[in-house]
Amino acid sequence: MDRSGMGAFLRECRESTPPERVGLPTGARRRTPGLRRAELATLSGVSVEYLTRLEQGRDHNPSPQVLVALADAMGLSVGERVRLRNLSKVASGAGALCPGGLPPERRVRASTRALLDRLEPAPAALFNRLGETLAHTVGYERLMGPLGLLDTEDEQPSNRVWFVFADDRARQAYPDWDSVADARLAELRAEAAPEDPHLAHLVEELEIVGGEPFTERMAAPSPSPSTTGVERLSHPRVGELRLSYERWDAGGQYLVVYLPADEAAAAALERLNRIELRAVGGLGGG
Repeated sequence: MDRSGMGAFLRECRESTPPERVGLPTGARRRTPGLRRAELATLSGVSVEYLTRLEQGRDHNPSPQVLVALADAMGLSVGERVRLRNLSKVASGAGALCPGGLPPERRVRASTRALLDRLEPAPAALFNRLGETLAHTVGYERLMGPLGLLDTEDEQPSNRVWFVFADDRARQAYPDWDSVADARLAELRAEAAPEDPHLAHLVEELEIVGGEPFTERMAAPSPSPSTTGVERLSHPRVGELRLSYERWDAGGQYLVVYLPADEAAAAALERLNRIELRAVGGLGGG
């Protein structure tokens, strides 16, 4: 019996996927809404027999590779991929994390908060080993907030790794997306131990949501993370700017500070601060 609902959800996704979305012809003689099982099996490389077992709830433990193949073949959205992964965890009975690993540190030391206050208005933020945003300056919020990087769900902290691989806005925000993706994954691997169950949980979710851009990087050797460098941002309010960054270890957490890499970026940050100040100042008008 499919108590988890994974099989029913897979069938629902298959039957609601228009054939034209995946390049298949449509016709009046199609009796099955959406894709046929055989069509999805061909597109994903999963056998019809195995897909049938999944949809009927007779197999409860599909590998991440199978879920990625099915999700990619149907063009599932980020939300659908997350739901599929969550249902598969319930189906396999592995919904709970192994208690052997300590949860990622989310407390912020008073001294670190004081340091962030002194860094204003520079964009700066504190992250834990999974890339969760723990604290940041107002300058960081002004810079990254409009990009969507600080958006959260289910009261969880925003995550810079998740944003790059799972949020479509990231490719617009970072003109050099590939190099930024490499850098974020290098940070993740350096900060969290390979046997960390919390890292494994995040990786499993990103395998489904991020698809090949994530899984291919995970399969490749990872370089050491850079402690300094330059990133380009495409900002909806001040246009493109080049930012230098410095990254410091903070005892199980790490601090990243952004500085303008050239005069144009310095002017853009000043302009962004003025925009925000005008917006706040205008709230009492009228």
